Amino acid sequence: MILLRSALFNLAFFGWTILLLLAGLPLLLAPRRAIHALGARWARGTLLLLRAVVGVRLEVRGALAPGARLVAAKHQSALDTMLFYLLAHDVAYVMKQELAAIPIYGLFARHQRMILVDRKAGASALKKLVADAAAARDEGRQIVIFPQGTRTPPGAPASAHPYQPGIAALQHALRMPTTPVALNSGLCWGRRSFLKRPGRIVVEFLPEIPAGLQRAEFMRRLEEAIESATTRLEREAGDAASP
Repeated sequence: MILLRSALFNLAFFGWTILLLLAGLPLLLAPRRAIHALGARWARGTLLLLRAVVGVRLEVRGALAPGARLVAAKHQSALDTMLFYLLAHDVAYVMKQELAAIPIYGLFARHQRMILVDRKAGASALKKLVADAAAARDEGRQIVIFPQGTRTPPGAPASAHPYQPGIAALQHALRMPTTPVALNSGLCWGRRSFLKRPGRIVVEFLPEIPAGLQRAEFMRRLEEAIESATTRLEREAGDAASP
């Protein structure tokens, strides 16, 4: 049954995505915020498909206050790259530059002024990251970064996918508090997994980490907050699934 539901969902999801991308092409001539509205519609449609076809429900604990924010989130699933269209205000995702090469999608990412990072560019990439994030902050946008830089499977230790220095550079340069976010989306929609499993995806906004901390202390507090809360959410899901 999971195999059949997964096949139906994947077919519907890719169809939904292609339909929105093509229908949204005229928005490339519209103001940037129109793309955010399109992204929110994409996320809502995907969540409806997950619920109706696979049996996945979303629970959100806490929320982001209005105004410019730096948001550091766990990253377990492709779903995470959609959710913040609904959970953040005027989101600016930090994403690898290669994604901008995807046909049509890349046009939307550039038009919306997502923060693109060339991971092969070394120190110059970090400078550009900070400059682009500062511009987003000055527009009142909420900057979402996945500090491990890649999707990680549930249960994987942080040492397998270390937290990258970009988030420390941002919090220091922007002088903004950072909101950590824990989630367990990989339990239902795994990294590069065809199968989608029923269950409850929880996204939890954690207490802010204040600006002005030394780099080592900031990274310690960020990793500890996200990893401990993510482990708790994964255990909750396991307990709920037990007979």
